[in-house]
Amino acid sequence: MSYAEVEIKVVQWGEARGIVQNATAMSQAIKTLEETTELLAAINKKNLDETKDAVGDIVVTLIMVCAVLDINLVDCLKGAYNEIKDRKGYLTKEGVFVKEV
Repeated sequence: MSYAEVEIKVVQWGEARGIVQNATAMSQAIKTLEETTELLAAINKKNLDETKDAVGDIVVTLIMVCAVLDINLVDCLKGAYNEIKDRKGYLTKEGVFVKEV
C-alpha cells in the first residue's frame, strides 16, 4: 500500500471517530508530544518494535493535525525539505549539527 493510500485510510479512520471534525490542532499536537515521549522511551530501551509503533503513532497524529487544519502533510514535508536541501554542514559525534556558512 502506498503512503497516499495509507494516509487516506488514516483520515477516514479519524473522520469515522469524530477526530477530524471535533479535535483541535492543539489537542492533536499534544497527542503528538505524548507519542514522541513513547518514542524516546522505546529508543532508550532499544526496543525496535515499540520504536516502530511509536513512529507510526506520531505519523498518525501528524496526519490528524493536518486533517483538522485542512493542510497536506506531504506539502509540509516538501516545504521542510526545500528549507534544508541546500544546507551544508555535518553532525558531530556529540549530536550537534554544525552549519557551514
